[in-house]
Amino acid sequence: MFARRRSMFACLLAAGMALAIGAVAAGQRASLPDPLDTPTQPSDFARKGLASGIARSGDRLIAVGARGLILVSIDAAATWKQVASPVSSDLVSVKFIDAKTAWAVGHDAVALRTTDGGSTWQKMLDGRAVLTLLRETYAARAKAGDAAAASILQELDRSMEQSASPDVMPSPFLDVWFADVNEGFLVGAFGLILHTSDGGKQWEPWIERVDNERRFHLYAMAGDGAERYIVGEQGLLLRLDSATKRFVKVETPYNGTYFGLDVRGARVVVFGLRGNAYVRAQTGGVWNKVETGIDANIVAAVNMNDDRLILVSQAGHLLAVASDLHKSSALKSAATGEVLGAVSSGPKSIALARVNGVATVEIASLNP
Repeated sequence: MFARRRSMFACLLAAGMALAIGAVAAGQRASLPDPLDTPTQPSDFARKGLASGIARSGDRLIAVGARGLILVSIDAAATWKQVASPVSSDLVSVKFIDAKTAWAVGHDAVALRTTDGGSTWQKMLDGRAVLTLLRETYAARAKAGDAAAASILQELDRSMEQSASPDVMPSPFLDVWFADVNEGFLVGAFGLILHTSDGGKQWEPWIERVDNERRFHLYAMAGDGAERYIVGEQGLLLRLDSATKRFVKVETPYNGTYFGLDVRGARVVVFGLRGNAYVRAQTGGVWNKVETGIDANIVAAVNMNDDRLILVSQAGHLLAVASDLHKSSALKSAATGEVLGAVSSGPKSIALARVNGVATVEIASLNP
């Protein structure tokens, strides 16, 4: 369940991360400061640090990345300021819930929350707490005769026996999604998934509520209204069945990894390896391939103010998807550097989270 296998994208991201936590031997790590207890250090070069996730609320943007990096812009990405992080674990993703509340997640099963638009952050969960939660929850259920819980507990114990840090949950959270200020999910590597209904005060593991017996990585989650979806490795797409409170598998035409998705009402767009993207206009409808014309991994879907949907590749391609959602046209190659995340920063601009820092691309002069 929690063995240290990695997909292509996870390997790439981990290779770029300066900490390279998974590669540190047990003896070496014991002699280093614990990233869970070590706040980030201010740096004059923070804006050029590895940024892997980015989010927007109005003119305010937050970018997160390596060694606990958190950058905040209050002027639509014109300028950025580093803010203090309570951890130096690598952060992977960040999402706004409302104008002032946002969550950031990452390695060492870290989850941080801000309630003032990103100026200050509080650690809400980490790998030690997650490990305790998993053990206590599944041990209690196994004792009550739950066979699925007993199996998960055995998987967990086996993986922790092989872990360099047996007291810390090694699986990273890879994304966070909240329906509102109360209900939310954390998803991550090796099928890790937690649910909260009280704004993150308490969490419940949902591993057994997901059609993911092979424990594929869960890369991203999105939703709109009552719809909630998760994407992951080997063509995995999951939809929450509201009646059973279970994520059930949805078949798609592609068996490669999906890194992200965009959900607008009944419309779902999934995208991932080697330029592959598919769209379904209605629940239960037919999936259509978006002709991207590229072989690079697609890492983000950006909804512009004029209703254009722009797909962004790891190599920096910007692809405007046609109104029929079947074709796309190239807009412009982004600034140099591998792109890991993107969000609109204005009516005609896109802010990028890159291996070599944050950047903005203007698209005002380009045709859709």
